[in-house]
Amino acid sequence: MATQTQTAPTMETFTQSRIPLVTHVINDEDLGLLQGTKLIPVNLNKMVKLLTDPHSAMLYDRHVHALKRVIRHYSKGFPLKDLVQVFKILNVCADRVEDQPMYEDSLCDILKLCCLPFLQEKSSDQLAFRQILQESVSQLGYLMRVPSSAVRLEICKTLNSFYCVKQQQQQVQNYKGTNLDYNRRIVEDSDIAETLVKSLALLENDTDVKIQVLNVLQNFSKDSEKNCNEMLNGGAAQRICSRLMDTSDPSGQLLFRSVDVLWNLLTHGDRDTVAQQLNNLDCISQLRDAYIFQLTQGYSHYDRQLRNDLLVIASLVASLCPQAPFIETGFAKQLVLFATFQEVKSNHVLVKHLKLSQTHEDFELKKLLFNLLAMLSQDPAVLPILAEGHLMLALFSYVRGNDVQTGPREWTPAQFEELQLESLSCLSSLCPLMLEDYMTCQGSTRILLLLEWCVSPDEFGGHGNSFHGSGGRGNKRAQMRHCVRLLRSVVSTGDERVLQDLVDQGAINQISGILTNATSSEDEDDAIDVEMQSDMLFILSSLCDGDMHRKELFGTEGVNVCVAYLRTDPRLVSGGLGHHRLLLATVDCIWCAVVGCYITEDYLLEKEGVFLLIDLLQYCPKNMHNLIVGCLLDMCENPKTVHHVLTWRGKKNMSAAHLFCQMWREEEQEMGVKREPTGAIADLNQPLRTSLQEELGVTPLSAHCPSQAIVDVSENMRAKLYSLFCKLGFTDLPGLDVTDHVTLTIIEKYMEFKMGEVLTEVIDELEVENVRPVTPDREALEAISRAVEDRAQIVASTQEELLQAQSNQDIIEEQEFYAEIRENHRQKEKALNDFTEFVARTSNYTVLKAAKERQELSVEASRIQPKFRDTEAFHSTDIQNLQTTAFSGRHVKVDSTPPHLTGGPLAKFDHSTGTLHKRRVITLPAEAV
Repeated sequence: MATQTQTAPTMETFTQSRIPLVTHVINDEDLGLLQGTKLIPVNLNKMVKLLTDPHSAMLYDRHVHALKRVIRHYSKGFPLKDLVQVFKILNVCADRVEDQPMYEDSLCDILKLCCLPFLQEKSSDQLAFRQILQESVSQLGYLMRVPSSAVRLEICKTLNSFYCVKQQQQQVQNYKGTNLDYNRRIVEDSDIAETLVKSLALLENDTDVKIQVLNVLQNFSKDSEKNCNEMLNGGAAQRICSRLMDTSDPSGQLLFRSVDVLWNLLTHGDRDTVAQQLNNLDCISQLRDAYIFQLTQGYSHYDRQLRNDLLVIASLVASLCPQAPFIETGFAKQLVLFATFQEVKSNHVLVKHLKLSQTHEDFELKKLLFNLLAMLSQDPAVLPILAEGHLMLALFSYVRGNDVQTGPREWTPAQFEELQLESLSCLSSLCPLMLEDYMTCQGSTRILLLLEWCVSPDEFGGHGNSFHGSGGRGNKRAQMRHCVRLLRSVVSTGDERVLQDLVDQGAINQISGILTNATSSEDEDDAIDVEMQSDMLFILSSLCDGDMHRKELFGTEGVNVCVAYLRTDPRLVSGGLGHHRLLLATVDCIWCAVVGCYITEDYLLEKEGVFLLIDLLQYCPKNMHNLIVGCLLDMCENPKTVHHVLTWRGKKNMSAAHLFCQMWREEEQEMGVKREPTGAIADLNQPLRTSLQEELGVTPLSAHCPSQAIVDVSENMRAKLYSLFCKLGFTDLPGLDVTDHVTLTIIEKYMEFKMGEVLTEVIDELEVENVRPVTPDREALEAISRAVEDRAQIVASTQEELLQAQSNQDIIEEQEFYAEIRENHRQKEKALNDFTEFVARTSNYTVLKAAKERQELSVEASRIQPKFRDTEAFHSTDIQNLQTTAFSGRHVKVDSTPPHLTGGPLAKFDHSTGTLHKRRVITLPAEAV
């Protein structure tokens, strides 16, 4: 016990003898693990107070010494948390530079430090100080107000480095620099781009600084949509373009960087805004002067590229702003001169010594000039300038067959092909606007000769490298495609001189021959082939429309072409290659080039053209129905056509009259006309009123404006279907059911209902306008309204009678069907009774005997009444003691088991051995026994 007492000290003894432990916190700095320079903080608030305090504001030397100390301490960059004080210091120094130049060096040194990435102590500093950094970057732009070239140049260097240069991370303890992506987002969210654009007004006499500012804007706008829009908010396009050639710059950087900025704005910014800012006399004049200077004075590859860039900018302005002052500045006239001086000889001083080579830049210049003039032609005031410069003659010089080899001073075959296609495309826009020049240049002859070359067997391997040459590599399809497009644009004008000139040159026979070869070819057509064939059919339609002699020239060859296209596989209509356009062009060609000429009409009827048109009407999309019905209606002027229409039968033996009634119902359903479920009239007051007319209501209109009831006639097919039935008749039409007859009663009274609808609109408009007709007119209107309503009532009664007759007919047919069912059951009952009697006779002798007596009595009753049995010549024909009720003879036929069940006597014969099969014994299982 004593020992235990000594070894177990009390709590008090333990407390007194415990040695306290001291924990030491050792960081990376104490261990020497941190790398880089240690950032010694400086109290920037004292620095700001030193600069701004009234008592120390005049201590300039002390200010400079303090600024140098700040620069020395922050040589690795400024922390994000100190940016507010740093830019306060910058603004104070910027305000004093003009009076005290000693601040300029310190200001430039601080700006150099801003080139470095700003330092963040924690990862959250980027988000926490984002707004401060945006405002700080904006302050850099505001410092452009300092009237010092050195400061402005340093600002530009700082911005370029901050936005573009990916610098190495500074080695600063506990700090990390911001990355380049973060810096770019800061610049995009600030207004530095707009500020720099506005600062260009301060730099008119300082070319070096202006070039550097444009360099910054060039970098900002290279791939940033936000920066481009910010620059446009400051009017960048107008400010830059209006000063392209104002300042002499021997280096050429000012023009180059200005053009590059404009190009970036057009690429990434809002094009409409750029075009609106460039749409003024100053900007277009500067573009003109810069372009002429580069074209006439530039000889290097760089100068030619810059010249083409200027022309592209002008093209974009012309496309977005057709009314831009190209005429007022004289730019349009000079563009025509430069575009045509090779093809049309000129002694103008600007082109007297100008030569274009086969280089890519000169080739692109030629195409850009043609394209720009085609855009400018949308302004009617430009057309006299184009005519004066003989632009059409220059373009038509390329409308000829391609040569395999060219001279040393001419374009290469590939370049000539692209220029040829470009010229054809431009002519498609210019010829409809300059028909006089077209006729002067003998355009029809040139085009038809080129078309003949396109289909000739002469070998030509098209290069197909250009945008216009798609699908024409190794062949002449590109030339033919644009040649046909050019003809289409020319004939679409409807000018009789042009049409007659084409007809005199044999265009109808030439195009018909090409289409004949196309329809007889076994090669599968692609989208380009279908497009060209559609265009050629349209050309034939335009040439033959309204002229009987031209329709005769179209002749049987043209009819064969149309019939071949009408036989197109219906599955190709929705194939995506444009066959629906081809079929529409075919129907239009029949309508314009065949209908009206009895010779071609009769030949079309012989070729079953009407049958093919109605077949097309049956399977084609609904938006094609109107054109086909109109063509059929005009063809029905020929009495022979009516018989063909009535003879036609479609799927499920459908007749044409039934098809037309069905189309009428579908048309009314789509227009929302009120009808009963049976197709009868639902609204007696307005039997033809559509849902659109109900929505619009009655609106007073002037006398020259058609009302909704009149517009309805041309917006749907009801009027054409009514006219078609007027040709076919309303009675004795084959293949109609009761629903068709109900619809036909409405069609028959369509004209009367439409007249009543128009008069109803007149009455409603007068009521809305509070105009009361004179008494005779009012009575006449009321009488007509009552007559129309009575007619609608009569039609409704007729429809009800038709439906009731059909209902009665259905009831009669139903009863006849039930009677047939009952008759079938009656025969089955008789057969059952006969079998029952037969079983009774065979199983009961008494019944058999009674039946035999009844049979004999029946036979006796059928004989001649005199007692012939008593005569000596009587011979009995009955078999004595026969116990059957059938009339039996001396031979009995016994129905045995059919041979196909027993197999017959040779069922067991084996053909292979010639013996009988062994008998098979079937043993049943024990369960069955």
